Amino acid sequence: MKDYTLDDFARMIDHTNLHADATREDMRKLCDEAKHYHFKMVAINQTQSKFCSDLLMGTDIDTGAAISFPLGQTTIESKLFDVKDAINNGANEIDYVINITELKAKNYHYIEDEMSQIVTICHNHNVPCKVIFENAYLTKEEIKKVAEIAKKVKPDFIKTSTGFGPSGAKVEDVKLMKSVVGNRVSVKAAGGIRDAGAFLSMIEAGADRIGTSAGVKIIEELRERIAKSDAQFISLQRN
Repeated sequence: MKDYTLDDFARMIDHTNLHADATREDMRKLCDEAKHYHFKMVAINQTQSKFCSDLLMGTDIDTGAAISFPLGQTTIESKLFDVKDAINNGANEIDYVINITELKAKNYHYIEDEMSQIVTICHNHNVPCKVIFENAYLTKEEIKKVAEIAKKVKPDFIKTSTGFGPSGAKVEDVKLMKSVVGNRVSVKAAGGIRDAGAFLSMIEAGADRIGTSAGVKIIEELRERIAKSDAQFISLQRN
């Protein structure tokens, strides 16, 4: 069992707004909420990198840029350019989507090369890198294969979903991904996590980071749970 305070939970949340019609006011609200609740990161489209990083300057909240989002259907060269551009504009975490077409073709060298090049750029700038699988389109064997590649390349996180696919994070997928990478790579669950119950189930399954647009709701639900208990924390059995 492991004990988690409310702030421990908040620091596991990537507070997310990746909608195409997000306004500057939406971005300000996202960053204000991240500061108020002490979330780990704001997850935003790459073009918002400078705007959000400026708003979060002087805090310990990261600006996470989504690269080749949500389809992953851009070349390695394009992804590399976008990663560098995002970092140059203040992003200090990167979430990129793999090329599922190449994975389906069993072009594992391509998947590894793409991952290696992106991870190298990120780590040369001390920027964490998260690899988005988009599990809804993958077989269990494909999920395992990409996780095996990640175990070798060592990005900081492998991630279940964009939140824009036909389905989001599933407990069984988090368990599968974690079973492959062990402690060498962390797992991020994202997509459809909208309440405290789903949030806690993903952590118990092995996720260390949760991407969600419902972070405020989740933390408030957890606050109520803790307030009703005698302890100042929630104990979870981790996978």
